[in-house]
Amino acid sequence: MPKHIAFLRAINVGGHVVKMEALRRLFEGLAFTQVETFIASGNVIFDSSSEDIPALQQTIERALQAALGYEVATFLRSPLSLQKIVSYRPFPNLDTTNGALYVAFVANPPSHEAVNKLSTYTNEIDQFQVKGCEIYWGCQKKMSESKFSGAVLERVLGMPATIRSISTIQKLAAKYA
Repeated sequence: MPKHIAFLRAINVGGHVVKMEALRRLFEGLAFTQVETFIASGNVIFDSSSEDIPALQQTIERALQAALGYEVATFLRSPLSLQKIVSYRPFPNLDTTNGALYVAFVANPPSHEAVNKLSTYTNEIDQFQVKGCEIYWGCQKKMSESKFSGAVLERVLGMPATIRSISTIQKLAAKYA
């Protein structure tokens, strides 16, 4: 059965508190198997007989809306796609001593116009690269020291996104890929 990793937007931020056990039960209630959560930021790993990603995302989003009372954008990736993300080096000279690499997940590749607009946010702290449905953000300092954020990214792209550190993605890939 295919394994999927769901990256959920806005779980346990902005006053929305969701217990990981509740998420696990919700996913099991959707007839998914081998359901696990990974850290409390909205990462759910599960098996499903379906490989219809848009239908799976929609099913999960509807169930989360019904259970939580607010929209939760959901982005599914396969273990293989996580391996590709981890092995990709968008910024070979990124100094991660004080900074980090983040990956934003979106449902569809951003438009050419959105990518151009995103490039205007490149500065001495932040750099960006878009590859398909992932936006790589190299931040030379702590995320809190950057003027860039997930909210800015969503406004620039005109679509929902969720951001994870590359270390979280590396851990998921190591465990499930």
